[in-house]
Amino acid sequence: MFSSVAHLARANPFNAPHLQLVHDGLADSRSSPAGPPGPPRRSRNLAAAAVEEYSCEYGSMKFYALCGFGGVLSCGLTHTAVVPLDLVKCRMQVDPQKYKGIFNGFSITLKEDGVRGLAKGWAPTFIGYSMQGLCKFGFYEVFKVLYSNMLGEENAYLWRTSLYLAASASAEFFADIALAPMEAAKVRIQTQPGYANTLRDAAPKMYKEEGLKAFYKGVAPLWMRQIPYTMMKFACFERTVEALYKFVVPKPRSECSKPEQLVVTFVAGYIAGVFCAIVSHPADSVVSVLNKEKGSSASQVLQRLGFKGVWKGLFARIIMIGTLTALQWFIYDSVKVYFRLPRPPPPEMPESLKKKLGLTQ
Repeated sequence: MFSSVAHLARANPFNAPHLQLVHDGLADSRSSPAGPPGPPRRSRNLAAAAVEEYSCEYGSMKFYALCGFGGVLSCGLTHTAVVPLDLVKCRMQVDPQKYKGIFNGFSITLKEDGVRGLAKGWAPTFIGYSMQGLCKFGFYEVFKVLYSNMLGEENAYLWRTSLYLAASASAEFFADIALAPMEAAKVRIQTQPGYANTLRDAAPKMYKEEGLKAFYKGVAPLWMRQIPYTMMKFACFERTVEALYKFVVPKPRSECSKPEQLVVTFVAGYIAGVFCAIVSHPADSVVSVLNKEKGSSASQVLQRLGFKGVWKGLFARIIMIGTLTALQWFIYDSVKVYFRLPRPPPPEMPESLKKKLGLTQ
C-alpha cells in the first residue's frame, strides 16, 4: 500500500513545487536532442538546490515515518504537559457538585492530594497520546495523498476542505483504537479516589474486573469526541493557514523565514483549537463519566447528564485544547523543519482549471 501511495504522491497537487522541478528537469534532459552544451538552465539550478534542501521525497516511506514521529512528539508531550488541567476538567465533568470551577477544582485537589496529586495519570496520558499522535499525523499525510490522487488535481483543489475532513477522519479512526486503553486507565486514576495511583496498579485491576472490555468500552464515545475534533483540527488549520497567508501576512510564504512560518502555524493552530474544543466537548463529558462508571452505556450517560451537563468544564477545555492544538502544530511543523521534510505551501489553483474558468489570458 505505502509503495503505491509513494508513487501517487509524486503527481499530487499538494506536492512541493521544488520537487516537481526535479522531475521536470530530468524529463527535459531525456527529451532534449543532442547538441552543444548551452548555458545551465535556471530550473535545473533550482532543482539541484531542492535536492539539497529536502532530506526525502514527498510521499516516501521516510516522509511518512518522520511525520508519524512528529505526531508522537506533538501529541505525547503536549497532553502530558497539561495533565493537571485535564485532571481538574475530568473531575468537574464527573463530580460537578464537588468541583464547581477551575480554580475551585485546583484548590480542592491540592488540599486533598498535594502538588503530586496534580500529576495523576501522566503515564497513560503520555503513552496513549503518543500512540494517537503517531497514527493521527502519520495516517493523515497518507490519506491526504491517497484521496487527492483519487479525486484528481482539479477536484482535489476544488474539494480541498472535504479532502482535509475525509483524510483526518480516516486517520483518527485508527488513532482512537490506539488511544482507548490508556484513556480508560487515565480516567480511572484521575476520577476515582483510591482506585489506583499508577498505570501499573490500574491496568491489572481493570482487566481483572471487566476483562478487555474495560479498555475498549469507551472507543465509540472516543470516536464521537475525537473524529469531529480532528476533522475540525486539520480542516480549520489548513484553511486558516491559507487565509492568513492570503489576507494577513504581507508577503508570500516563499519569502517568509522559517521562524515567521512557524508563527503563522502557531496562530492558525490556536484558532483551530478553539473550534475543536467546542465541537468535541459534549462527547468528552460522556467519555469521562463512562470510563468512571461500571455497566453504563454512552446513551444512558448522555441522557442522565442532559444538555447543560455535557457542557460542564467547557471553559477549561477551551483553554487546554486551544493551547494544546497550537503547540501540537508548532511542534509538528518544527519537526518537519528540523528533518528537512517537504512542507508544501497552501495549494494553488491548477493552470488547467484557471483556463477552464477563463482566469488566464
